[in-house]
Amino acid sequence: MMNCTRRNFLIGGAASVFLTGINLPSKAISNNKKNLIIISLRGGMDGLSAVPIIGDKNLKKHRKKLILEETLKLDSDFALHPKLDIFHNLWKDNQAAIIHATSIPYTGRSHFDGQNLMESGGNVPYQEKTGWLGRGMLSAGYVGEGLALALPMPLLLRGVSLNDNYYPAKGRIPSDYVLDALFSSYEDAGEINLQMVMDIIRKRPVSMMTAGASRNNKSLAKQAAKLLRDENGPSVAVFELGGFDTHAAQGTIDGLLADQLEDVNVLVKVLKDNLGDSFKNTLILTLTEFGRTIKQNGGNGTEHGWGSAILMAGGLIKRSQVFTDWPGLKKSDLFEARDLKSTIDARSVYMSAMSVCFNLDPEKIRKDVFWNENLPDLSQKLFKT
Repeated sequence: MMNCTRRNFLIGGAASVFLTGINLPSKAISNNKKNLIIISLRGGMDGLSAVPIIGDKNLKKHRKKLILEETLKLDSDFALHPKLDIFHNLWKDNQAAIIHATSIPYTGRSHFDGQNLMESGGNVPYQEKTGWLGRGMLSAGYVGEGLALALPMPLLLRGVSLNDNYYPAKGRIPSDYVLDALFSSYEDAGEINLQMVMDIIRKRPVSMMTAGASRNNKSLAKQAAKLLRDENGPSVAVFELGGFDTHAAQGTIDGLLADQLEDVNVLVKVLKDNLGDSFKNTLILTLTEFGRTIKQNGGNGTEHGWGSAILMAGGLIKRSQVFTDWPGLKKSDLFEARDLKSTIDARSVYMSAMSVCFNLDPEKIRKDVFWNENLPDLSQKLFKT
């Protein structure tokens, strides 16, 4: 019988959240539980506006109506969008960092293909049926006991068996009579997994079936933080935010992108405030399918590009830094003369984060999750190990 005291949650709404339970093998046990939180930014986040380079004439030339007049300075080369003030505060406390000019290897600029690959971690769209985070959890022994509070289960977390799905709603849990009838119907057919899923449903807390369950981003983040800070609770969460496909009215300090970045900012604030001391043992990283073009379009927006940025926060950040191999923004420096190049494979960042949070050798993550691809271990450079 499954031990359901540690769970996997995906909280659905305007944002979605996965909280993942753990079955730790002896080699991965540590005194302090470490939390890994991924914030998926669907649509393709514009890294050049979220983390603009300071004083680059090429950026000003191509983005006359998208240049930020106000920014939050990070260092001599880069600044932060003013809507990311919580990140800026964390930066000053050495609890935030940026990976810039980064992306997954995909360069095809399709949302469908790009989002599939950002979740699977593969190189060919739709070839892999599991997600890099799911495979990482499996490698660490984080199997079963999963409950997803959203539908359907995202690809990113697939790979861990017996994850359960639940979406906040007004429905009631099926009666014991109904569950017993279903259980007995499949008992003789050898449907062990189905029987175990029914057992998970039976053991759901009554509070999760309360009518009018909240899908508000702040409320969901508070619930997630409460569970993550429990030493016996989940240690992995995945939030999903949409709206980053800024083809029109992208804006500057206000506008479509500013609104989406503010959502990220608030999410991080609520998590930090409610995680308490557990924030020191937490990593928060963003994930997006691609960046945007350097040149603005006729609708005062940007088109699909390649290189973007990863926003990182938490007490496991080694130090405040913009970690980048900056390629430049001259036409000859751009990918296909239009996009910021990706000089850092984003998968190396996620591999390193899983290594730290799951207490696993990066070589094991590389082998089990990324097919022994040539991904550098960045753990020592980015995180407290």
